[in-house]
Amino acid sequence: MGKVIALANQKGGVGKTTTAINLAAALAEKGKKVLVIDTDPQGNTTSGFGIDKNNLPDNSTIYELMLGDCSVFDCIMKEVMPNVSVLPSNVNLAAAEIELIGVEKKEFILRNEIDFIRDDYDFVIIDCPPSLNMLTINAMTTADSVIVPIQCEFYALEGLSQLIHTVNLIKERLNPALEMEGVVFTMYDSRTNLSNQVVENVRANLEEKIFETMIPRNIRLAEAPSYGQPITVYDPRSTGADSYRRLADEVIAAGV
Repeated sequence: MGKVIALANQKGGVGKTTTAINLAAALAEKGKKVLVIDTDPQGNTTSGFGIDKNNLPDNSTIYELMLGDCSVFDCIMKEVMPNVSVLPSNVNLAAAEIELIGVEKKEFILRNEIDFIRDDYDFVIIDCPPSLNMLTINAMTTADSVIVPIQCEFYALEGLSQLIHTVNLIKERLNPALEMEGVVFTMYDSRTNLSNQVVENVRANLEEKIFETMIPRNIRLAEAPSYGQPITVYDPRSTGADSYRRLADEVIAAGV
């Protein structure tokens, strides 16, 4: 059975989508079959794999899946690159929260659908929106674990306790199997005192696991999404690509 990992942080701009795309690509490069689920209405993970989010066929996104207008088999885009399939998203998903008001067991819609296909993959990576809403709750009831990307900046710890509290609440009430996989530092610059201070501060104040791999601030990493390619394709020899390969090794070592 495939391992389902949600990437979550209610703060925007922390490298969550970048990590979803490039961790998935690095896992695929190592021969793992990966499904990427985009639960963010911005659809950046979708476009990061070269998919035109503004020109998707009818009934082919997670929005229609959540509303019951299509099945998971209808909306997975298979093999968008070797070993990677994508369940895409676009701006329509922003309306889902309102349209699901009053729907019974709406917290489990995604889990019930993914249960049909999770055996087909080694890993399912879910990119959550930058908020703690119904879409994030659906991701966490589906997931086995949560990875939290944290930007190496002054306010890194702000909001993290709220996110951990949410994970614990969901574990207690909706998904007893949910675990914190760990925290991964992004946009790390070893030349600055700030990055090093943030890392030390988080290590001193956080009981959760912290990944050894730190994702560097890297221009090639920032450029890759505009070409619709993961960094392992856009610049396979860059420090960004190497970092995500090392992160993939850690995720694989944690066990499927």
